Amino acid sequence: MVLEAPLVAADVVQWLYSDASYLSDTLEVISEMAVRLREGHVPVDRATTGIWVVHPNVRAEGSVWTSSGTRELRLYTAENSSDEDYQTSPIKRVHETIKPVRVKLGEAPETAEEFPITVELRDEGYTDYIALPMPFSDGSVKVVTFASKAPAGFTKTHIGVFESIVRPLGLVCELKTLRRTAETVLDTYVGRRAGSKVLDGTTRRGQGETIKAVVSFADIRGFTRLSNTLPPDMIVSFLNKYFGAMTAAVEAHGGEVLKFIGDEVMAIFPYETENEARDAARRALLAARETLKRIESINTSNTCAVTPDLSVGIALHAGDVFYGNVGSETRLDFTVVGPVVNLAARIAELAKDLHREVLVSDALSDIMGCRSGLFGQYRVKGFDDPVSVYSPDLSDESKLGYCPESTAALAREAN
Repeated sequence: MVLEAPLVAADVVQWLYSDASYLSDTLEVISEMAVRLREGHVPVDRATTGIWVVHPNVRAEGSVWTSSGTRELRLYTAENSSDEDYQTSPIKRVHETIKPVRVKLGEAPETAEEFPITVELRDEGYTDYIALPMPFSDGSVKVVTFASKAPAGFTKTHIGVFESIVRPLGLVCELKTLRRTAETVLDTYVGRRAGSKVLDGTTRRGQGETIKAVVSFADIRGFTRLSNTLPPDMIVSFLNKYFGAMTAAVEAHGGEVLKFIGDEVMAIFPYETENEARDAARRALLAARETLKRIESINTSNTCAVTPDLSVGIALHAGDVFYGNVGSETRLDFTVVGPVVNLAARIAELAKDLHREVLVSDALSDIMGCRSGLFGQYRVKGFDDPVSVYSPDLSDESKLGYCPESTAALAREAN
């Protein structure tokens, strides 16, 4: 191994600087690297990375590979026990000292008692463990760990291989983390569809495309009065519950939330063909139904007398919208604009004025092939002709999420 070690290290380093950069994430990188080390007779049976990430809900992520077949990306949040685990881990020691932590489990099993993770590894048959600082170019230090089940554990030569590859490994992991951070930030703040366009370079002002979509507008009833009476922290908590319910429902049915506008939520369900249009309309209606159920659940569990029950109005319209980049030279926003968006917003106002939870337009009724539930014709600001709106049947019995007639017909077809 003494003669082979430099060759193994050189081979892995060359791979890290070349082909490894094309892998999708740190889990793939750490997994293939561990396999290459084993092929070079470095007895690695477990390899992990621990990297802090920029994410609204996730504090850090860890990639875990084992020779027994584990390939796992672990996400550590404030809600789980990650902070307690970190405080008692070798990872924290490495961060504090910027030095490796070595625990030789085979020669002195009692040394494992210092860290819970090494106790677990010892009980699983591991004989050696080392955590090394992995520097990033911004000056921060992440951690990579290796563990072995070989009777003799790691030799000095094996440790030398790890020390040779840790810096290029850090560069590759940093590259993957930066890409993941960019995707996370864009997905969180502008949405998946828009985020992918930004990463693809579609960021010029005025650039976009005309797409067909079901547009959903929803807003909270009585929010202005509420925001004038509640303290800011309670308003934020109130909005987070509502936005969380709406976003979860939309995404569960294949839609995308584009904007939070004050107390309003705008979402789209894109489509291209006639069949896709019907499916998009159906999913939008089911998302509306799920939103109402989620809000009802929030209201049921509400024990705060100061915070009133949530109440919303949802509007659905469909047609051609311009989806693209608008704004100033220094501040751009991906959004949808056009008459369809404007009318959807006006119907949402109607839903509030008419005390209806959900109203849909003529266009959506045409797509669904059903005009059951006509609620009336109304004039709305900015449109010359009266607008017909429908109050759909969103009960559990309506499996289509729209009208009983269509549901019955579908049931007959199925039989």
